[in-house]
Amino acid sequence: MDNLIEVNDLHFSYGPHKVLKGINLTIPRGKVVGIMGTSGCGKSTLLHHFGGQLHPSQGSVKFMGQTVHQLGLDELYKMRLKMGMMFQVSGLFTDLSVFDNLAFPLREHTDLPEEIIYDLVLMKLHAVGLHNARNLKPSELSGGMERRVALARAIVTDPGLVVYDEPFAGLDPISLGTIANLIRKLNDALGLTSVVVTYDLSESLKIVDYLYFMHEGVVVAQGNVEEMINSDNPFVHQFLHGEPDGPIAFQYPSNPISDDLNLAPA
Repeated sequence: MDNLIEVNDLHFSYGPHKVLKGINLTIPRGKVVGIMGTSGCGKSTLLHHFGGQLHPSQGSVKFMGQTVHQLGLDELYKMRLKMGMMFQVSGLFTDLSVFDNLAFPLREHTDLPEEIIYDLVLMKLHAVGLHNARNLKPSELSGGMERRVALARAIVTDPGLVVYDEPFAGLDPISLGTIANLIRKLNDALGLTSVVVTYDLSESLKIVDYLYFMHEGVVVAQGNVEEMINSDNPFVHQFLHGEPDGPIAFQYPSNPISDDLNLAPA
């Protein structure tokens, strides 16, 4: 199967609020795919469907040919072992060392002996340039180092898919470039498939193979990087150029503010 993930006509609502309104996209094996869009467009909700945390009201997400929301609990846990996640805030255990943060999923989900776990953890830390930081606590790491540890933990179980949720947020230019290069190099070297959800254009456009742009719960544009850079789609143009005026509104949908103000009579 060429596609690791297939999303078909995906709908989801939080009560009366419709978040996803018919998403269709595919994630090919071995590629780095970017998903972009403004805050509140449904990106995180889409990711939660990848892992089965949410069930669609219509449509489906298939991972490795399996329809995620139809899996039983045991099957769902097995499926999640094939996914790695780098959280936006890293999500490291603050009271554990760097080494134990990486060893945790191996100890939790495998029967590997400690000497094998030791070697696997050090190899993954070496891949991100931090094998000698294994005894440090997260509080002793810089922001860039913390992201690299989180990246190493995301790949420690050798998953088929790694999802990066805002991996560049809050990083200095050097750390940002380092993380971006690691995502691309590890994807190719380890035969991974990667999904990068980000606002950062400068670095993501350098490493992704394909882009999806989301707005108000639907995919409004898609294509490779060159196609998106040269696109005349008004959503893509406004997003790529950071323009305040365009189809992506700054204000949350509402009535005119004058309708809500208690204006004193003249």
